[in-house]
This record gives sequence, structure tokens and C-alpha cells, in this order.
Amino acid sequence: MKRIIGRIFAIFPAVILQVLWYLFLWNFLNSIFPFVNELLTICALLFVLTIVSEYEEANYKIMWILIILPFPIFGAWLYMTFGNRRTAKPLDKKITKSKNQLDYKIETNPQIQVELKQRNVRFSQTLQSIGNPITYVKDIQYYSLGDYMFPDMVKAIEGAKKFVFIEYFIIEEGLFFNSFVNILKEKVKKGVDVRIIYDDIGSVSTYSITNIKKLNEYGIQCIPFNPLVFIRAELNNRDHRKMLIVDNEICFSGGINVADEYINVKEKYGHWKDIGFKITGDAVNQYTYMFIELWNAFSNQKIERENLLHEFENKNTQNGYIVSYYDSPAKKRHISRQLLLDTFSCATKRVWIYTPYLILGDSLMESLCTLALRGVDVRIMIPGIPDKKMVYRMSLSYCRSLIDAGIKIYQYTPGFLHAKACLIDDDICTIGTVNLDYRSLFLHFECNSIFYECNVFEDLEKDMKDTMSKSHLMKKEDLNSRVLYQLFDKILRIFAPLL
Repeated sequence: MKRIIGRIFAIFPAVILQVLWYLFLWNFLNSIFPFVNELLTICALLFVLTIVSEYEEANYKIMWILIILPFPIFGAWLYMTFGNRRTAKPLDKKITKSKNQLDYKIETNPQIQVELKQRNVRFSQTLQSIGNPITYVKDIQYYSLGDYMFPDMVKAIEGAKKFVFIEYFIIEEGLFFNSFVNILKEKVKKGVDVRIIYDDIGSVSTYSITNIKKLNEYGIQCIPFNPLVFIRAELNNRDHRKMLIVDNEICFSGGINVADEYINVKEKYGHWKDIGFKITGDAVNQYTYMFIELWNAFSNQKIERENLLHEFENKNTQNGYIVSYYDSPAKKRHISRQLLLDTFSCATKRVWIYTPYLILGDSLMESLCTLALRGVDVRIMIPGIPDKKMVYRMSLSYCRSLIDAGIKIYQYTPGFLHAKACLIDDDICTIGTVNLDYRSLFLHFECNSIFYECNVFEDLEKDMKDTMSKSHLMKKEDLNSRVLYQLFDKILRIFAPLL
């Protein structure tokens, strides 16, 4: 709380100056041009026409139209500032420049393309449309809790010889992060390159410039992503990615942030259920590339391209395939959403989902309901104890329609479920940072891995079954049927993209 208050006081003067400037400009224009209000109203209508023609979810368009029509000046400004994909352009411009300077591309082995085409044509086509390499899975370890992943992360850092790259939405001092730092400051003395990226808004109450200075004293380089210095459009676009990379040989990812509740050392919302994985081999290259591309975009201390050059033996493992990617709010095609739609549409047996937030757009809602109505086993696991009550209320508002379609919704009774994963039929699964909400699918930088014919599938399936055994299967009777309650839910869903 002290950090939040301190940050508010730090940016308060800048916010006041911005507001005063807008008020001055408004009064000035009105004094010179009496018809300025009518002119801006016409501009607002033009904005509405532009929004209607955009390639976006219908819910998203309706929300902005309902804001702009009654409040044309404020609504148009709000849309231009926070509501369109162009808000991420300044960030994307730096990332694109970094990418071009690296001039590095990992190609899919032609043998893999042939094998996938023979085994599963639709999967091969879907993944190749991303543009990222498909590689063999060498070794993978699945973690059904952060409690189990934490010791292996510490062990991997202890074995670092060249570099340790860390990128998380939330980092917080405590047993988890301090265990890292205690090892890393010794590693730096031995010449290991250590770099940390954290999201400034995600860690607004847990980490600050003061903490960075302490890391710098140890020789650990650290930068906040998209720092909150003053109010601007890009603040809506956060780095929600999570990865720990050691020597380009080991990578950890999943939903787990570096804070003590994620390993159940500190209790916040009951038992914290989260998942992650560790990979080794060629598949690590893509995560290393993701990190370097982002780091070089926002730091003056560049990472050399040589860190990406790594070859592994035993490429022809029979442990399946993996493709890893990151999503950007600046991209015209929202990769995570499109991949979900593509894989869901091809499902014939089942679609099981882990998600902490269930705020669905029309396309995903229709896709899941259609699957259930044609006999596919669709199950969604959500938290039993919420971390954000209003967002949870909104998630529950979708449950009535989903249950009516035959979808099973499980509430994780022991506490908060923060895992993000999908299990499709008997051969495909995804694990990463993507929630089923607007922020993950449209506004945040995310990372995700898709596995095919890999033994991690069985591990995830077993874990999901165990989670369901500890969860409450929701029924319509569990949802409030009062008319006013349902009306409030409908209003909430209009503004779901803002949450």
C-alpha cells in the first residue's frame, strides 16, 4: 500500500497538469469557436462509423458506441486514448526495431513439417499460420502447483553458467523472489549475465525503483516494462508474460508469478492453484528470443545476438512437438483468440479449460456453446474464491448461458485458480499466460506454448481431473435468478472489455 500511495503522489502533479491543460484547451476553443461542441459531436459520429467498420468483437464495438453517443467529447477522447489498437503502436515500434536489429529467425525443420502433415493436417496448418517455428520437445516437466516448480527454478539458477533472464508480470520481495536474488548476486560475481523485466502496473504495489536500485548494486540489471510515470494510452497494454530462462538451455513458463502466494507460502484467497512447465532443448530458443527482443526494445544495455545461437543433440525425440509464441496488442490478428477458435472448431471429443477469468467475447462464447450442443465434452474450471469480486461477478454472468448449452463449470472450492490451459481431444494442449478475458486476448503482451502428442498432455489431464474432484460442479440453481440481479449482470457485460 505504501508503494501505491507513493506512486500516486509521484504522478499526481503530472495528472493535474494534464487535466488543467485539457480544461484550458476546451475553454479556449469554445471562446473562439462557439460551434465547437457541434463539431465534436459530428466527429464522435464519425468515430462510431469507424468503430463499426473495425475488425473487433461485437461486444467491444457496442461498449464504445454506448460510451461515445451520450458523451461524444469524453467518449471519443477515451476511445482514442485507450480503446483502439493504435495505443500499442509506440511500444510495438520499439519492439519491431529491436526485432529487425536482431535479424534472427528460427525455421521449422522440414522433417517436422512432413511429419505433422502426415499425422494431423489441421494442426500443422494452424500452427504454421503463426509464423513461429515448430520444434521437437526434448524434455518437459509439468508442475501442478507453484509449490513444486519453485525448488526446480532455484536449482536451475544455481546451475547457471552464462546468463539468467527473468520476465514476470508480478514480482514481490519474499521467500520466492529473495531466494532468486540471494543466488543471483553471487552468480553475477562469477560473470553470469542477469537481467530482469517486470511489469510496472502489475507490480505497482509490490516493486519499485527503490528495489531496482538495490538490484543494480548487486550487478543485476532490471527494468520496468511500460512504467507508470504519467497517464498515457500505452498504460492499457501490459507485459503479462512469464518466463525464466537459464543459459538458453532451460526455460520455465506458465501462469506462476514470482510472489509468495503463488507457492502458498502466503495465503491471499485460500489455496492458490497455478500451473507451469519446464522445457529443455531447441524449444527454449523461442523463449530466449522473446526475452531478448523485448529487453533490447526498452533497455540501452543491449543483449548480443550470440545468446540465441544454440544447438542441441538428440533432436529426433519422440516426445512430441511444441510451438511457442507471444501475442501483441498491436497485431491486426489476435493470435491467441484465433488459435483458440481454430482448435475448438476442430475438436471432436472434448475441450477442458483452466481460466481464472471467464469474460468471453461473442466468437468464443458461440464456439464453446456450439461444441457442447454437438456433443463435445466442454468443461471450464474457474476459481472458487475470487481475487477481484466485480470481475468474478462478471465471470459468473456468463455461466448461465454456458450451462444451458451443456457446458460444465467447476468452481475450485479450496481457493483461487490462476492456471491458464486448454486440453483438446487426446493430443493437443496449451499452457501459458493467456486468460479467457478481453485483456489477455486483446490488450496484453502474452506468451503461450502449444503441445502436440507430448507427454505433458497426460500430466495436464490428470491434474485437471484432480482439480475437478476438489471443485463444485455448478448448476443453474447456484446462480441468482432475480430479475434485477440478471439485469445488473447484463449491464456489467456491456462494459466487460474495460475490466
